[in-house]
Amino acid sequence: VQLQASGGGLVQAGGSLRLSCAASGRTFSSRAMGWFRQAPGKEREFVAAINWSGGSTYYAGSVKCRFTISRDNAKNTVYLQMNSLKPEDTAVYYCAVDLSRITTTSVSVYDHDYWGQGTLVTVSS
Repeated sequence: VQLQASGGGLVQAGGSLRLSCAASGRTFSSRAMGWFRQAPGKEREFVAAINWSGGSTYYAGSVKCRFTISRDNAKNTVYLQMNSLKPEDTAVYYCAVDLSRITTTSVSVYDHDYWGQGTLVTVSS
């Protein structure tokens, strides 16, 4: 069971990045998934979540209208398109799967069972 996050990097404020999270070892296509982030010295926080079909999504207020979560179940991959990036978006971004949810989503770290290794996003001002 592995989640591999990628796509992070250094970008100027106002720029865009697309993160990917590829799942292997077990099919996650029927489970809800989420993106979280952790900035230095801060707790891990919720960013976005998506249900199994992609028909239901939820965002943290700080990223709503700038970030878009999506998924391709045929590829067992979840994406996070990040636009209009701000320096305060700088963090390590983690993807995670919520094995107990299918049609709904959760914002809680504790509801997510498997985590990727994280990918660093740095936004310069």
